[in-house]
Amino acid sequence: MRRLLDLTYPLVTLAVILVVWHYGVIAFDMPDYVLPGPQAVFRALVAGFADGTIWPHIGYTVYATLLGYAIGSVLALVFGALLAESRTFEKFVYPVLVAVQATPKVALAPLILVWFGFGIASKVVLVVLICFFPLFVNTIVGIRRVDPDLIDACKAFSASRWYLFRHVKLPAASGDIFAGLQIGISLALIGTVVGELVSSEAGLGYLIGSSAVNMNVSTMFAAVVLLAVIGIIGTETVRLVHRKVVFWEAERAERARTSQS
Repeated sequence: MRRLLDLTYPLVTLAVILVVWHYGVIAFDMPDYVLPGPQAVFRALVAGFADGTIWPHIGYTVYATLLGYAIGSVLALVFGALLAESRTFEKFVYPVLVAVQATPKVALAPLILVWFGFGIASKVVLVVLICFFPLFVNTIVGIRRVDPDLIDACKAFSASRWYLFRHVKLPAASGDIFAGLQIGISLALIGTVVGELVSSEAGLGYLIGSSAVNMNVSTMFAAVVLLAVIGIIGTETVRLVHRKVVFWEAERAERARTSQS
């Protein structure tokens, strides 16, 4: 029942937004080329799915997002773990990574386009750069804030450094790691769309840009709605994996909720 209620709340909010949107367009007599109503956006979605024109754009965006997200996440975990475990490695690498993160990725997009071309490779590189740093920082913070008494207890039984990392530090840092993964999936989608808007042959960002040229605002809104749906699915998927992998956090939260009630 609680899960059903949790699903009902955002649906009520969505219904209110649609009603306000619908009657706002009517009240202010907004033309379709400025702000189409929800019915026009729905018709654009149905037409795009029916004639098959929108499927390749969805596939292109999802593929670039997932590929860049996977590569960026793996690199972030590896570099974050190495940096958290080695102060020497931190001195050599951390300032460079901070400098790369401080550089606006939109400014790098044209340069990435020159280096990697107009295809999907440039979008993947941009996604890697954007989604890398949140998980990288969270990995470092999570590993370094492990209870030192727990580490000392394991060392007292001659636990190896690899054993400590795998069985103590990594599980303790898993909550922070999954928080970085949740942030990264949203940023990955943003990176893909930015790359597609700069220059692309397909994708939802490309569809938005080409529709803007033709003043087809309904299709633009339809692409935005699809991006929102993809973002929600990605975020909820990471949250689901988080609950399954870091199951002790869910059990702790359930016990706290039960005690409060």
